[in-house]
Amino acid sequence: MISIKTEKEIKIMRQGGKILAEIMAELEKKVEPGITTKYLDKVASDLVLKYGAKPSFKNYQGFPDTLCTSVNEELVHCIPSNRKLQQGDIISLDLGVLFKGFHSDMAVTVPVGKVCPDALRIIRVTKKALKRGIKKVRPGKTFGDIGNTIQRYVEDQGFNVIRDLCGHGIGKEIHEEPQVQN
Repeated sequence: MISIKTEKEIKIMRQGGKILAEIMAELEKKVEPGITTKYLDKVASDLVLKYGAKPSFKNYQGFPDTLCTSVNEELVHCIPSNRKLQQGDIISLDLGVLFKGFHSDMAVTVPVGKVCPDALRIIRVTKKALKRGIKKVRPGKTFGDIGNTIQRYVEDQGFNVIRDLCGHGIGKEIHEEPQVQN
């Protein structure tokens, strides 16, 4: 069941979301060839604490770290390691923060140095798909409408969606209803 938030709760969630966006912007600047995903996790952990939040993912369902780091063909929720990023990689950074009792969750895919045109195209297509999905959010529209918009755009661009994964709501729990298939 979808949890309806009060105005006060929505205000807190917006604050947490802004904190998360600032942390992610700082993390993106750290991505470069030669650094490890474990280093990015340490930076993320330090930033989360600096902003007065707590990491949502650490120890969630046994996940040992603050940041999920997925490189190239890795799908999602990978554990940071001593793997060094290489020129031409792409890395997905997935981070959640708990701020004043409410979770925020965000992921972004970042090029590592100069990447091939196909990698840049994947990043562009996924960003545009997200924007199209967000534009679909209106009274009277269903979550299926949103997911369908995303999926159709991605497939029209020659890519596929991962059918076993979905977007989700946030709040007092890191994963809440609704689920948005895409």
